[in-house]
Amino acid sequence: MQNAPNALKFQAFQYAFTRHIRDPKAHPRPAGVSAQRMNIYNELLYNNLESFLLACFPVLRQLLGPRKWGKLVREFFSEHRCRTPIFRQIPDEFVHYVQSERGVRDSDPPFMLELAHYEWIELVLSVSNKETPLAHIDPDGDLAGGHPALNPVLALLQYQYPVHRIGPKFKPRTPPAQPTYLLVFRDQEFAVEFIELNPVSARLVDLLQSSKLNGEKLLKKIAKELQHPDPQLVIQGGLDILRELRAAGAILGTWRP
Repeated sequence: MQNAPNALKFQAFQYAFTRHIRDPKAHPRPAGVSAQRMNIYNELLYNNLESFLLACFPVLRQLLGPRKWGKLVREFFSEHRCRTPIFRQIPDEFVHYVQSERGVRDSDPPFMLELAHYEWIELVLSVSNKETPLAHIDPDGDLAGGHPALNPVLALLQYQYPVHRIGPKFKPRTPPAQPTYLLVFRDQEFAVEFIELNPVSARLVDLLQSSKLNGEKLLKKIAKELQHPDPQLVIQGGLDILRELRAAGAILGTWRP
């Protein structure tokens, strides 16, 4: 019990120390620590955090510029409480922070949340440990009569803004009339690729994710949903889409019976 007061003092010192590291402007340097030594900790921890974020969000950082980017990283560092000690998951925590905790600020680009999510999903797919069950897939299978097999390392995304085109020369202020549909996947060489889809091809991929129907039945379903006067035209166009997706690596073939 004699050590209890000292333990409490040390704990209070630790809290003061970490509060200062998170936000040096808001919390004073704890007594007894030199400014030079404190600055070493400040720079080391902040720079390590920022380096993980820069690797995942290069476009966002470029568009925000050094001052706004630094302010955003500092807000994340000082306000968010990470739920994981794994460094690779820092970008996951950052996306959660900007989407669910920080909220939209007037000074933010209107596309910021969607761009951050798009850049993050590339990392998620690139490090995914999902295995491709190639033994159960016929790469040359009949896409009309068989059940097309989607690449398991894949994400079907819908955004208000064309995030895949955003960069220094294209910074839209308002979203276009139609949403952007993107199919992002990791190919067999472990490169992350994307394909821009239209609403019909996006619906086809959505059905492929949730249905075990063969390709022709899926396309008949879509033709019925569209109330198209010539269902065969939808089926033929859809089969062309399936073949293009297979050639790109988003579809790996058909599931073996």
